[in-house]
Amino acid sequence: MQIEDALELFVTQLEADGRSPHTIAQYRRHIRLLAGWAAQGARSGDVGNLDHQDVARFLVAPVARTRPDGASKKAASVNALRSSLKGFFGYLHRAGLTGQDPSRLVRPALGTGGPPRGLSDAEQERLLAVLDEAEGFEDRRDRLLFRLMLLSGVRLGSALALGGSDVDPDAGELHIRAKGGSEQRVFLPLGLASELAAWCEKLSDPAGPVFTTRGGRRLSGRHVQRRFQGWLARAEIRREASPHSLRHSFAMRLYAATSDVLLVKEALGHRSITSTMVYARVDENRLRQGVRSARARHRESRWV
Repeated sequence: MQIEDALELFVTQLEADGRSPHTIAQYRRHIRLLAGWAAQGARSGDVGNLDHQDVARFLVAPVARTRPDGASKKAASVNALRSSLKGFFGYLHRAGLTGQDPSRLVRPALGTGGPPRGLSDAEQERLLAVLDEAEGFEDRRDRLLFRLMLLSGVRLGSALALGGSDVDPDAGELHIRAKGGSEQRVFLPLGLASELAAWCEKLSDPAGPVFTTRGGRRLSGRHVQRRFQGWLARAEIRREASPHSLRHSFAMRLYAATSDVLLVKEALGHRSITSTMVYARVDENRLRQGVRSARARHRESRWV
């Protein structure tokens, strides 16, 4: 079976599993990269003929290690590619379409770096300050969208999928479709929930999409990305950030306030606590303060 044919079977399974369009598009992109590499090297495109050495050669090839502009890929991008290969070949092997799993020896790349980078407290204040100056439909819509993401941690895709009927202002809740198609209840500050409900009532279709263009069409993620960059510039935040940084900011703030990684897991809707543990890494200042506090309390102890 050719790689492209096997990919279509895999995509059908992903769709049946409720995986998001973004996730499926990433799998397609990565597996087609493998198919192109195999074709250029005059190798067989039959998945049954690929072994672990072929996968290893692909992973060290420039097409897998560098971006289109020639720069080296970051470890996170390399790991995403490796995860796609393991998912693809693991499915083929479990489905009985191949006699072996050629990705069985693939391991995560080293050097994934520190915890996710959210906005600092000062950056969040500057962003909220310029958002509060919003005038006109698009600016006020952006203000509501970005405040929602910052105060609840919802993903951009889940926020853009919201309909007016998903907002419960009395309970201060949202009912969202989370990653993987699962349903999730999100708690909001009551003021924000009321603001969302009032916004929906002013739309041409109060039960339709919450975040739309002027013409009433649901916003696209790409459009929101462009708008967010404009707001960063207004707030004089010059480092790299994206709407997803707001989700990271929420998670980091919640963990700093509670020190409860299980609570953060539930708030973010993570399936596995492994995904949440990145927010629980101890920074240097917190470690230094903890050590000093321990010494102050136990100065007379022989253990210090």
